[in-house]
Amino acid sequence: MSRLFYIGFHFCQIVDIIHEQKKLIIIVNMNNKIDQQTRFTLHELAIFVAVARLGTTRAAADYIARSQAAVSAALAALEATLGAELFDRQGRRLVLNENGRKLLPEAASLLDQAGQLQRLLSAGNAMPLRVAASLTIGEYLLPKLLAQWQAANPLSLVQLTVGNTNAVIEAVVSFDADIGFIEGPQTHPDLIVRPWLSDRMVIVAAPTHPLAGLTVNQRQLSEAKWAIREPGSGTRAVADRWLFDHLGQINVAFELGSTEAIKQLVASGSCIACLSIYALDQALKQGWLVEVKTRLKLPVRRLAIVLHQDKRLSKGTAEFVRQCQAGPR
Repeated sequence: MSRLFYIGFHFCQIVDIIHEQKKLIIIVNMNNKIDQQTRFTLHELAIFVAVARLGTTRAAADYIARSQAAVSAALAALEATLGAELFDRQGRRLVLNENGRKLLPEAASLLDQAGQLQRLLSAGNAMPLRVAASLTIGEYLLPKLLAQWQAANPLSLVQLTVGNTNAVIEAVVSFDADIGFIEGPQTHPDLIVRPWLSDRMVIVAAPTHPLAGLTVNQRQLSEAKWAIREPGSGTRAVADRWLFDHLGQINVAFELGSTEAIKQLVASGSCIACLSIYALDQALKQGWLVEVKTRLKLPVRRLAIVLHQDKRLSKGTAEFVRQCQAGPR
């Protein structure tokens, strides 16, 4: 249980978690001296994490169903116990300072550990698997992997959040997700990025589109109407680079936040698109979309798993990471 980190002018060593009068208490040695031992509660840590993520005591109070005064008092008590401020006050907003940034991963990890301890003593409960994934991965690759994992861990709840790559990175950075799956080249200094699968991009059209069945050239692609993903999407980032490098300027008719919406739009015959082969597999097999051939070299991107460098994964989450790295079955 012993863990060492630095807050303000103190070395803080977490040496124990005890249950006392229906509260879980964190025992901390300040400056690594037994006679300077102090205590704070998991409730105070949970409030600190909520304020760190949401930016105001009012938002944190709404999130955890407490009064704003109670949240402010708990945060003040934690700062007093540690002998250091954890936030810079910028108007009504609270922004993590250096002390707060050092405490946040430790606090989030301790809350996870406390949850695991609680579930060990609660029949029928297990730690949830909290996953964030970009749209293509979340909609086309993860469902089967999650079903396989849940079959082996039937007592665990699976929580999957699907958004664009930027949203996934933010979820993992803020500890709202334990593991993330991204499509784009974006990263963050707090994250560990593990290469995962290769993904081939394909230009598609409806079978009735004028370019269907042809091997098209640069001019034909430039003049065609395109449907593309929204900014912040991994698919958009890869497509933008390829389209700019090879076509210079294209006729963007539609910008959508959903791969499925783009596929349906393309199927109507009004435009073409460049999408992941994983997103297109079924549509191509069923024939309601067809590949548009070109001699231009289409992009191949690397999908990745992202983890917070300060996050200690639960046994179940670590098992899911290993399962994913072994590849879809």
